Amino acid sequence: MKLPRSERAWLSVLAAGVVALAALPFVANDYLVGTGLTLLMWLALTQSWCVLSKMTGYVSLGHVVFYGLGAYLMVVTWQQLPFVLVILFAGGLAAAFAALVGLPVLRVKGPYFVILTFGLAELVKFSIMAGEAASGTASRILFGTPDLVVVYFLMFALALLATGLLTWVSRSRFGHGLRSLRENEEAAETLGVPVVRFKLLAFVLSAAIPGMVGAVMALRSTYFVVGGVFDPMISITVIAMAILGGGDNAKGPLLGVVFLFAIQELLWAHAPLLYMIILGAILITFVLVLPNGLVGLPEAWARRRTARASGDRA
Repeated sequence: MKLPRSERAWLSVLAAGVVALAALPFVANDYLVGTGLTLLMWLALTQSWCVLSKMTGYVSLGHVVFYGLGAYLMVVTWQQLPFVLVILFAGGLAAAFAALVGLPVLRVKGPYFVILTFGLAELVKFSIMAGEAASGTASRILFGTPDLVVVYFLMFALALLATGLLTWVSRSRFGHGLRSLRENEEAAETLGVPVVRFKLLAFVLSAAIPGMVGAVMALRSTYFVVGGVFDPMISITVIAMAILGGGDNAKGPLLGVVFLFAIQELLWAHAPLLYMIILGAILITFVLVLPNGLVGLPEAWARRRTARASGDRA
């Protein structure tokens, strides 16, 4: 089956981006490689967040808890286990935690779910901080971490994995079931959709990759502070990127991440004090003018051209 022209163009751009990111460590300095690493981190986190929140409409403000658990596991097991194995264990830990808390957490929805996920992330953060304080540990330093290029390609693999996961979910029968929950959960249950199982599975899938991302980023930073890896701004930034991108497939988060990341870099370089103000203005503009995000921009332009043509004929 021949793909539409727009789809072929999108795949071409995506392939070019993958090749460029794969080649970056071989042609760029450490600063640019670090910048690319951060971009890949946000891409992996945002794509994984969309598996639950974009597909089902359950907006999670606690995505950072999985990231933080993965980073903490890497730090406490450093030089005791191979770091690649710990990265896999970090994904398993985050998924297991999501499975453990998923049933009670997913019983609520709407603003209650948002507040509950935020509170859960804060509870875990302050519990770990209390444990660290009791042991007399304020921070940790990782010595002998792998080279930046190794960390970069680990994150590159996670970004590809997250993008592939969301692509599969959005096109699968499972994904169609998740969309039915977003539209009308009661009706979906009446039609035979296993609501509880689908929500829990989406929650677990969305948690595994952030756990691994947190473990990889712990290798990058080398200096660990609990408050840094459980920072609520990580969740907020992920949500902002997903909103700006729009859609419920891999294209939306990718566009949103690239767009907001570019704005972040420009603002931090030229107007750091205005960063949050400008970011807020951009989000408000998108919500009011482009509720479907960057993905919906071509459709919005088409509607505008149609309306203009109709007005000219009239």
